[in-house]
Amino acid sequence: MNKKKKMIRNLLLFNILIIATFYILLKDQDISQLFNIVSNAKGQYIVIAILALIVYVLCEAINIGRTLKALGEKSIFLRNIKYALIGFFFSSITPAASGGQPMQIYYMYKDKISVANSTLALLINLTSMQIVTISLAIISVIFNPGVLRKGLIGLFILGISLNATALLLLFMAIFSKKGLNKLISWTVKIMKKMKIKNVEEKQEKLENQVKQYQESSTYIKQNKKLILKIIITAYLQFIALYSISYWVYLSFGFSESNIFKVIALQAILYATVSGIPSPGAVGVSEGGFVLIFKKIYPEVMVSSAMLLNRGINFYLLVIISGAVVILNTLKGKKVEKNDEIIYNETEKD
Repeated sequence: MNKKKKMIRNLLLFNILIIATFYILLKDQDISQLFNIVSNAKGQYIVIAILALIVYVLCEAINIGRTLKALGEKSIFLRNIKYALIGFFFSSITPAASGGQPMQIYYMYKDKISVANSTLALLINLTSMQIVTISLAIISVIFNPGVLRKGLIGLFILGISLNATALLLLFMAIFSKKGLNKLISWTVKIMKKMKIKNVEEKQEKLENQVKQYQESSTYIKQNKKLILKIIITAYLQFIALYSISYWVYLSFGFSESNIFKVIALQAILYATVSGIPSPGAVGVSEGGFVLIFKKIYPEVMVSSAMLLNRGINFYLLVIISGAVVILNTLKGKKVEKNDEIIYNETEKD
């Protein structure tokens, strides 16, 4: 019940942020004109943008499956797609994307995948994504130094710093037992000072979990080719995601900026907002898009471009992944009900 209440609160916060964001951004706009511009966008480029979104999801599924297989777990490709979508949905509706990985681990556990191995698989996947996010953003800024205006420089530095900190912690979790144990000790000291209950029990659980996935990571350390494949796939994944902005750009009939320029702008935007702790970076993503993409869109078009771009690369995926979560929840309840009926019949016999 507590989990359900927390999820409902997160969904409410998520929806409130969406309403507030679009009210602030569009209150001075002619809404009918905006939607008229969007409705006249060229359909073939919208189809390509949606295909790019599918590539993004499939790449994550490939990486999840690749790591699980390396760790001796069996998982079919359709299930890996399910895990990728579930992760996206819960990352989108929770602050700082904190709910994604725990829910993926939970669903993997229901499919009889070891918690230690699922944790490691997701840690490696998340690490590769952080490497790609940071590197693509820095390369993009080097080749497009004028993109960041005064208001965005600070946010960009903050975003890169937060992502870099997360990456450092991930490296420690996978490769540095000594460093992570120090971090756990430091965390426990803070918990004791804050007088949190059952600190020793929590410490024991953390240490046991660390031991489990660091034992599993031995295989990964000895297979550097696997890590290289995962990182290359992650680059393809994010280039596909960032390219959506280019296909949206073409759909409005523009062609002055090339694909490299548009992908670079989106890479800078993503790195800038991805560290912001609001659910799905709602608000900052939309506002950041308007500020950064003013460079390539006429002022009267940039809000329409934001609507279509964000609609495809985020809200469409939230709807699809949300539907997957609902279907899996209903399926799980049906299985539990059938198991209960079988159990009751057996008891009667």
